[in-house]
Amino acid sequence: MSKKNILIAGAGPVGSLLGIYLARAGHQVKIFERRPDMRRHEIPAGRSINLACSDRGFRAMADAGIADQVREVAIPMYGRVMHSVAGELTMQPYGKSDQAIYAISRSGINEELINGADAFDNVSLSFDERCVHVDLDKPSATFKNLHTGAETTIEADVLIGADGAFSAVRSKMMLRDRFNYSQHYLPHGYKELFIPGNPDGSYKIEKEALHIWPRGDQMLIALPNLDGSFTCTLFMPFKGKEASFEALDSQEAARAFFQEVYPDALDLMPTFDDDFANNPTSSLVTIRCSPWVHEDKVALIGDASHAIVPFYGQGMNSGLEDCRIFAESLAEGGDDWHQILQIYQINRIENANAIAELALRNFIEMRDSVGNPAFLQKKQLEKKLASMFPERFVPTYSMVTFSHTPYAEALRLGDEQEVMLKQMMEKPGLFDDLDTPQTEAYLSETFATWEQRNR
Repeated sequence: MSKKNILIAGAGPVGSLLGIYLARAGHQVKIFERRPDMRRHEIPAGRSINLACSDRGFRAMADAGIADQVREVAIPMYGRVMHSVAGELTMQPYGKSDQAIYAISRSGINEELINGADAFDNVSLSFDERCVHVDLDKPSATFKNLHTGAETTIEADVLIGADGAFSAVRSKMMLRDRFNYSQHYLPHGYKELFIPGNPDGSYKIEKEALHIWPRGDQMLIALPNLDGSFTCTLFMPFKGKEASFEALDSQEAARAFFQEVYPDALDLMPTFDDDFANNPTSSLVTIRCSPWVHEDKVALIGDASHAIVPFYGQGMNSGLEDCRIFAESLAEGGDDWHQILQIYQINRIENANAIAELALRNFIEMRDSVGNPAFLQKKQLEKKLASMFPERFVPTYSMVTFSHTPYAEALRLGDEQEVMLKQMMEKPGLFDDLDTPQTEAYLSETFATWEQRNR
């Protein structure tokens, strides 16, 4: 394979991991990033929303030789802990007893990936450089240093936009004929809050779990950090008379609301007043576009091509998986970069659209359904079917989180499963005892009929 000069806009987790893959393949890689080098600067308060890394992300990093380093700064979460208004706790395992998703700070994983890329002699990294102009046909990009104001134009054989949801590279592609683009904002935003650890570094609530306070049109979640603290995120409508960011327009209003709706969480937040007042309220957007590539010169990857809302914990994972698929496309396409980029986008666009849909659906599940008795019964039934047919029935969540089933296939199978589960749940007395021979016979017969119809 001939070696190329490749320019990557963006040194986030996706841009850094892609740089590792490309450097391992022998290409010369330059990575430019608008933000400061986070290895030397802290992320501003309220901007460090935690990430959940699952099997897809770890596989992508393992293929690039970086997974072990990331696991060392990650915390396993084996399930959800739901908090009722009265403070009652309910645990829902994510999958089998040994299956977990991993909490990691955005800066923690990004630093490890930047270090991984920086270890290659054929990778150069530049920070505090904002992309101000893109030429798709050369291709080239011009960057303005945020300290000196100096502008530098970099020409390359291939330009890759890994520069996030508001990508400068994609913005240039949007001006071309027949470029499809959509963005959809949720009416909800999010604000980061904080639960500190105990003085001895221990945790005030269960460490190895993702905590959820589901409250209908809003919710609070908390993910653990290595120092005993939890990073919390409040998801709430921007506007509304009562439960909205608009309504909580004073310290008194915000504290009174939390005292009523999230009392057990408020008791754990000594810095609540300052955090709520000073941390930004941010938007939640889904972005879809096509094509992701231009000739043999330019490609989009990660949030630049498919930003999604965070409610399936797959935003970063899907972006890291993009990198793995890109690397496979390199191997398949040989020296033909037009073919390489076509293979990459054919293998990813449908799946990116599928995980966007799944993430939007999971928002409703997390805020409305996780404490609903019918939802809990459905989860109980899924667990039973998975034990009866371990090779043939995999719940949608497990397909997405603990397998490498393409997202589009997981969406299709999940929709088919939902029809079957609803049919099973209509049987009177089904949940009196799922382990009786009669019930198992009914489940086996219904499952066999469904399987024959859908496979």
